[in-house]
Amino acid sequence: MRKINLLFLSLMLVLITVLTSCDKKSPATPLPPTQASSIADTEVPAAIEAPTPEPTLPANEDPGALMPDPQPITFTTEDGTQISGYYYPGGKDPSPLVVFMHWMNGDQNDWNEVAVWLQNRGLENPFPNPGDLPWWDPSWFPAVPADRSYAVMVFSFRNCLPYRDGCQSVNKEGWLKDAQAAMLKAYELEGIDQTRITAIGSSIGADGAPYGCQKLNEMHPDACQGALSLSPGSYLGIPYEKTVKELGLNDPATAAWCLADQSEYFFCEIAESANNPAYQDFLIQDGSHGNMLLSPNLDPLPMQLILDFLSDSLQ
Repeated sequence: MRKINLLFLSLMLVLITVLTSCDKKSPATPLPPTQASSIADTEVPAAIEAPTPEPTLPANEDPGALMPDPQPITFTTEDGTQISGYYYPGGKDPSPLVVFMHWMNGDQNDWNEVAVWLQNRGLENPFPNPGDLPWWDPSWFPAVPADRSYAVMVFSFRNCLPYRDGCQSVNKEGWLKDAQAAMLKAYELEGIDQTRITAIGSSIGADGAPYGCQKLNEMHPDACQGALSLSPGSYLGIPYEKTVKELGLNDPATAAWCLADQSEYFFCEIAESANNPAYQDFLIQDGSHGNMLLSPNLDPLPMQLILDFLSDSLQ
């Protein structure tokens, strides 16, 4: 009897297993024909991808412009002297270029803050400033128009040491060669507009800037559009008014702007006799000499006159 019961239980377990297996493999209940065809005919919409927005560049930036970081440059003068400096690319390709020439008390580092100010590309000065004089404090600089960006080149005259040690000896002929070679180097820089070059200088650089500008135009007519001088004084052995006259004989006349305080303004007044139709001069009361003109609270403000000069000569 016990064997019969065990046999019965075994048969029941087998039957339950078979029924469970069949239930798992049973096909799903088919949908009614109308409902099935309706689902089959419905197209599933493709996923909609949002368009990738175009990057927005500042008004003074061009997608093809060089990176803003200053690039070291070197060039060799007519007498074989090697000169070094930096090139700050502008925000467009090509960009107008400003070449700065320092005074005897300093070197290319005088222009550390001025360079990135005119470059107007959001770059902070990457170099240590030699001191706390006004031209190393950009907080008071007038705003460069948002749509303007200038390429800038700076260099040190021969025998002029960095960080306020200044020029160790006077070398008028050598500095003239440096100014000329600098402008020729400027003409070759990548990313600049070779028809929109200017020069700005202070003291010895104030005489070097128009001289170098004219020398560039003699080799590449109408390449240099003007020179602005802070306290010129015929320091390089060539009368300032003579260079202004030569600039005025170009066709069209090349701009020359002279800025000086009352103690040195007579150099600007003498240059009026050059009859350069593109010449302008400005008396800066109590402005002192050279780079000291790059100070706040002067009227007219030379830093604003620099912007006006660039706007006028590079329009």
